[in-house]
Amino acid sequence: MVHAFLIHTLRARNAEDAGFCRVLYSCVFGAEKSLDDVRPHGAERDRLLRKEQILAVARQVESMCQLQQLASGRPPPDLQAQTSDEPVPLHEAPHGVFGLAAGDPFQEPRTVVWLGVLSLGFALVLDAHDNLLLAESTLRLLARLLLDHLRLLAPGSSLLLRADHVEGILFRFLPHGQLLFLNDQFVQALEKEFSAAWPR
Repeated sequence: MVHAFLIHTLRARNAEDAGFCRVLYSCVFGAEKSLDDVRPHGAERDRLLRKEQILAVARQVESMCQLQQLASGRPPPDLQAQTSDEPVPLHEAPHGVFGLAAGDPFQEPRTVVWLGVLSLGFALVLDAHDNLLLAESTLRLLARLLLDHLRLLAPGSSLLLRADHVEGILFRFLPHGQLLFLNDQFVQALEKEFSAAWPR
């Protein structure tokens, strides 16, 4: 099961003054229960804990993305050159998988599947035993749908104002955090359903 989905910013590796990694959107599917902590957990404390956990994942994804681009020897992508009409080459985008040990930052071991598309990072936080191939194909599908339907890379685009659209896509393609085996016809049918409900 997917524990969380997040979209965050990616800085160019040589832009130290470009600010910090920012989480633009996150969705957590289920809350962690602390077995060691007997104190009552307030809603605000739980929210802050989730926020810290998600930010820790986003920072680690950003580091992994920068390391992969550095190791590839390719020049860093021009984050300003992409326009909303150009197709985004997801097959060339940096991607990877890494594990998180228990307690860092989640109580149980987790696996993170990530994808970096120009200035945006996408990640799924999974249970340690989940199907990684299915998770990667799901993440690529979600990234493609979000980029196509919400035009996330267009100048002036605001993901924060379109959270309901993101939730609509997640509801159809990642319901309650469940990874689905989807064939092309079913994906097209779900995409048509989403397009009818949320016109561009």
